[in-house]
This record gives sequence, structure tokens and C-alpha cells, in this order.
Amino acid sequence: MPIRNTIISAAAISAVMLLILLAVSTGGSQAAVSSAGPAVAAATPSQRSAAIARAATSHRKALKRVTRLARSRARLGGTRHRGKRYLRVVSTWSTKRLNRHAKRLRRSVRHLRRTGGAPDVAIPAALHAIAACESGGNRRAVSSGGHYRGLFQFDYGTWASVGGKGDPAAASSTEQYRRAAMLYARAGARPWPVCGR
Repeated sequence: MPIRNTIISAAAISAVMLLILLAVSTGGSQAAVSSAGPAVAAATPSQRSAAIARAATSHRKALKRVTRLARSRARLGGTRHRGKRYLRVVSTWSTKRLNRHAKRLRRSVRHLRRTGGAPDVAIPAALHAIAACESGGNRRAVSSGGHYRGLFQFDYGTWASVGGKGDPAAASSTEQYRRAAMLYARAGARPWPVCGR
């Protein structure tokens, strides 16, 4: 319950700041408004409440978007998302700041989906030849027995030993290359006795 009050109060603050900016840009003082005549009239109470409601709605949507993206980033990165603590912090942010943060989070989630969270390591030239030999360059290749999977024909144990999660054949090519480079740096071409020569 207190979190909802915080969200509404932050949105209300944003709306009030918007109204102050509008007042400043149209002249700022009551004298300037009255001297301008009926063409520039002060906002009515219903217009003010509508502006506050719009600001609160956009803040709520931005907050929901940021929370969803942060949860996705934590899941993809293999870390724990601290929901209530995170919400307590970001709910005090302005809508503009939330939108900027959402943009950064979206970029991070896209990167994690593409790489699977594997670190950016140099890919040795030998790995391209190994991938061509092991799977014919097919990232979804599965051996006839179903035990070896992906570009480099990882088994589940080896895949997990280099930080992979789930099925190696379901991972992106980028992630498979990075995980294979980690294995190559650790053990050389030994994990691929035939194609690694």
C-alpha cells in the first residue's frame, strides 16, 4: 500500500511541475495573464486535474515498463531481481528519468538475449573450422544419439561448465562461439578430438 502512495505522489509532483512550467512559459504572473485578456486564460481546475491524471498515468506506465525490463534483465543475466527494493527506488524518479532508464534496460536485455550473458572474448580462428567440421555450421545441429548439440556439439555437462544454461542447440550462434572460445582457452582443441586437429 505505501508503494502505491509513493507512485501517485511522485506522479502528482511531476504533474505539478508541468503546470508550473506551463505557467512560467505563458507569462508566469497573474498580472501578465489578466493584461493579455481572455485569449490567455489561466487553467481551470478541471484542466489541472486532467493534466495531473495524465501525468500520473504516464508515470505509472513508465514505472511498469522499467520494472518489467529490469525483471527480464535479471532473469537473462542469471541474477536475482530485488523487486520491492527496486520499485521503492525507481518510483521516486521522474517520468523522463524512467523513460531514459527503460531505454538503457531495453538495450541491455537485447544484448543479453543475443549473447546469452556470455562474456565478450576473442574468437580464435580455429573455432570456425571446428564448427564447420562438427556441425556443418548449423547452430541447431543435434547428434544422432541426441547427446551432442549445437555448433560445437557440446554435451550438457561441458555446456554448463562454461556457464551455458539450457540446451546448447537453442542458444544463439554468438553465445555458442563465446562459450566455445572459453572452453578453447581452457583446454585447447582437446574437447574436439577429431575436428580439433
